Amino acid sequence: MTLTTTLREPTPRQQKRAREFLAFAVVGGFGYLVDVGVFNLLRYAGDPGLLEHKPLTAKAISVCVATVVTYLGNRYWTWRHRAWSSTHREFAIFVLLNAIGMAIALACLAVSHYLLGFTSPLADNVSANIVGLALGTAFRFWAYPRFVFRAKPVSTASVDAP
Repeated sequence: MTLTTTLREPTPRQQKRAREFLAFAVVGGFGYLVDVGVFNLLRYAGDPGLLEHKPLTAKAISVCVATVVTYLGNRYWTWRHRAWSSTHREFAIFVLLNAIGMAIALACLAVSHYLLGFTSPLADNVSANIVGLALGTAFRFWAYPRFVFRAKPVSTASVDAP
């Protein structure tokens, strides 16, 4: 008896999800670069930097800029084929889901640092920026097309109707 593995062609739905995932990853990566870049420009560009002694303000501004960039990237590229609704509604829900994704990363850090006692810089980075970021990103990829960039509604009108 021979064991064989058959590779099936991906279905159109799988191909579409793979394309969405890749676009989502590119947009997220670009948003990350914008976040880090704006933060560092605000803190360290010039002598002294514009917000050299205000790291929290610099981070809040950089996250806001990155949120706008990722919303636009996801709306106009990742899920451009999805139905459009009120931009204000979409953006508000997008921000809320980003906050939930950030809370997931913070929860991973809190559990690791305070409950498990892993307090080294490496442990903090692994829990927040690897585990937390991965779980938060998975949540966002699941949530965005369901709540922000929803599928176009299927028409209930029958083709055979007079």
